[in-house]
Amino acid sequence: MANSSSKDCRIIFMGTPEFAVASLQALVEAGHRVVAVVTQPDKPAGRGLQLQASAVKRYALEQKIPVLQPAKMKDEDFLRELQQLNADLFIVAAFRMLPEVVWRMPRLGTFNLHASLLPQYRGAAPISWAIINGETETGVTTFFIDENIDTGKILLSEKVKILPSDTAATLHDKLKEIGKHLALKTVEGIVAGSISPTSQEYACNAGKASAAPKLFKDTCRISWQKKACELVNFVRGLSPYPAAWCELAVNGAPPQQVKIFASHAEYAPENLPPAGATLTDGRSFLKIACADGFLHVDELQLSGKKRMATADFLRGNKLEKL
Repeated sequence: MANSSSKDCRIIFMGTPEFAVASLQALVEAGHRVVAVVTQPDKPAGRGLQLQASAVKRYALEQKIPVLQPAKMKDEDFLRELQQLNADLFIVAAFRMLPEVVWRMPRLGTFNLHASLLPQYRGAAPISWAIINGETETGVTTFFIDENIDTGKILLSEKVKILPSDTAATLHDKLKEIGKHLALKTVEGIVAGSISPTSQEYACNAGKASAAPKLFKDTCRISWQKKACELVNFVRGLSPYPAAWCELAVNGAPPQQVKIFASHAEYAPENLPPAGATLTDGRSFLKIACADGFLHVDELQLSGKKRMATADFLRGNKLEKL
């Protein structure tokens, strides 16, 4: 449990998805004073395009925590309301970039919970890029926000191994659990004055900084000129969302988008067909030629259809046979 001084600290929590909910819940259950939550405005989703609240908003309402949903972070009414809450500390997890007028507001500062070992993988998609790039280790970092993206002074960090079987989904869940404990430790350390913030400048000068830019549809398209191991990591790092994709000609129709969720490599450096060539026995396997062998597709999804194992897919769809 938090000590009495940290319990007296007035906290505003800012976040949107499930990753952030874990930390918010940990703070609430530890007895911290979360006086308000800031999250994204409700967005239309689903077939009916009905407005859906964020995961953070849903949890906050369950706990009867006031919720602010500004369309613009510099909106005067929002800033006034934020100021009136007289918070001592702001905590940010999986949220948008804050203007200086916001992050400078609380007397103890504003810290962010980031899913990487900063300064590695600064940016919007650190979990995916760590796997795509074949890293074997990542972690979670808390740091004081400054005027740039993920460049502020580091407070605490914790490492975790990336297993060969990890996907973006499984690594997300690991980091979410580690992150909630790190958020608690950071709050208590800031209030107690026991944390010495560390500049990222030295690590950056040593060449340890890297970027994790936002993922777009074109980013997720598979390039068959890459090696098999790179493609396996690419698929893992984008699974299940937003998912790696390519185009396949199915049932004699023009090529259409296919998402790939699971795969494995086959190395065959000699007598390879052209990159992108699709081979199958029509029953159990589907493999696509790449730079040094084949990517075996284990799970896939046609646009508008269900995700399924390759054998199930081949029972109802025809591709070129070996």
